[in-house]
Amino acid sequence: MLGVIDEAWLADLLRHRPDAGTAAQLAPGLARHHPDVDAGGLVTRTLLGALDEVWERGWQPADVAHAARREAPAGSVPLAVALIAEHARRTDAAARAPESWVDQLKELDALGPGDAAVVAAWQRGARRSPAEAWRVVLSLLGVLRGASRIEVLVPPPSRWGAARVRTDRPVGEGDDRVLRRIRGLLAKAESTEFAEEAEALTAKAQELMARHAVDAALLEDVTLHAHDVDTRRVHVADPYVRAKTQLLGAVAEANSVQLVWYQGLGIATLVGVRGDLDAVELLFTSLLLQVAHALAAAERSAGGRPGSRTFRRAFLLGYAHRIGERLTTARRQATAGAAAERGVDLLPVLRSRQEAVEARTAELFPRVRAGRSRSSVDAGGWYAGRAAAERADVRNGGAPLGGPGGTAELG
Repeated sequence: MLGVIDEAWLADLLRHRPDAGTAAQLAPGLARHHPDVDAGGLVTRTLLGALDEVWERGWQPADVAHAARREAPAGSVPLAVALIAEHARRTDAAARAPESWVDQLKELDALGPGDAAVVAAWQRGARRSPAEAWRVVLSLLGVLRGASRIEVLVPPPSRWGAARVRTDRPVGEGDDRVLRRIRGLLAKAESTEFAEEAEALTAKAQELMARHAVDAALLEDVTLHAHDVDTRRVHVADPYVRAKTQLLGAVAEANSVQLVWYQGLGIATLVGVRGDLDAVELLFTSLLLQVAHALAAAERSAGGRPGSRTFRRAFLLGYAHRIGERLTTARRQATAGAAAERGVDLLPVLRSRQEAVEARTAELFPRVRAGRSRSSVDAGGWYAGRAAAERADVRNGGAPLGGPGGTAELG
């Protein structure tokens, strides 16, 4: 009889949304009464049910992994990925899910056969004590149950159709070659110890991105509509999420991509043409590494003393502001050069693409308004960040890529 009562009590407990403090408080007692955390599969069923609810609220696999990494204890990400993999197996996601969903599953390595007893298999594999396993399980459950509703950009599993034969998305030989060149330039920029060389290589990558975007626009030779525009989520990790998002926004704006971000979640949504989204994601990832190198160099030049949080945040903001200026100028010059070489007026084509992107953004986010924080920043960090972004005299055809900088209040 005691087992029945315990099982009913546990089922009732798992219907709630435990926070981190509650999870830590309950874990030792649960470990004493239920050392086999997933006996009978109740916990696995509960977590998979919570995943179903999260998908309906607009979340995608990569979003859940990001939230687990950000909000739950260490060790929760492998459990979250294992649950996502089991959910994918049960729903035949490999054959039924949208392409972007499958891409995320591949990125998470969540397309394997898995183990139906997810939590028990995870506990054995991770060698977690019962108390620690219960703390992770309850914390992850709290994260899933507490996930706020966000825009549904990809149909959730409840809206998937029947299984279908998949074919690889066609990628033109020219596209593949250009992307390889861009990745190569950015890899060199990330690995060099010289800021001037890194910035020159990054500017060259931006120029290639702009030329590639022009080529794609001319090849389409059709009016772009809102339904031709794609979306992509980018996850921004702590610390300094707001400052890093400003950097992402600067890169997006320079590449004709709209950005909407969920404050407090560390999730940004990009809206744009697929090639431009690829460019933004590539460049942002590279610049995060480059700005980390630049910040470390700035702190070394200050005598090896680590900067304060306010200095580092301001450094990132100043870097983002100046990088945005430089990338915008590089794209403008590359576009003008391409138009002159081809003897065509690109303005109608580019305007059509921009209008389609803006229309799609308004359709997806009708209640979102443009905004800017007005919090103050550390002046020393701000100008040090700008200096790191503009130190090189990077030139294109003899003209500097960057113009004089203005002032801004960013938060």
